[in-house]
Amino acid sequence: MNRTSVRKTTRTTIRTTVSRAAFALALLVLSGCATNAAQRDAERLALYRAHAGEPVASMQYFGSLNGWTPLGEGAIALWTRPSRAYLVEFIGTCPDIDFARAIQVSNQAGRVHARFDDVRVLDGTSMPSIPCRIASLRPLDFKAIRAEERGLREARAAERQGGGT
Repeated sequence: MNRTSVRKTTRTTIRTTVSRAAFALALLVLSGCATNAAQRDAERLALYRAHAGEPVASMQYFGSLNGWTPLGEGAIALWTRPSRAYLVEFIGTCPDIDFARAIQVSNQAGRVHARFDDVRVLDGTSMPSIPCRIASLRPLDFKAIRAEERGLREARAAERQGGGT
């Protein structure tokens, strides 16, 4: 073996080692993000459940949604009007709801019924999505949720300021 081939072999080995290390680091970072995301979803779902009323059989649907917030794969907060929101929990999970760009909610004559209607994730392709059956509908006290979220943000900010001195 001459010097040139030894250098090429050494460079290839170093590149392979660096690439593997970078890949392992990326996996570690991504798994940490996934764990943090799952934990945040669980905490947020607990907050929404704490401010949800008793389950209702159905809710009024005005033909369009004002928005939604994914709360993990098992639930969403669904706004039918700016001042009216519901905690929608699914039977099982609703794959890809965390990454949905749009959703569709089935209804009968302007009402969405628990145990009979579905949420579908719309991903912009012509592929049909799996319907996510609605297990329960609970009206949300949106003002109380926002007040508690604001309090939590302020507490975290105070904690960071106290930890830095």
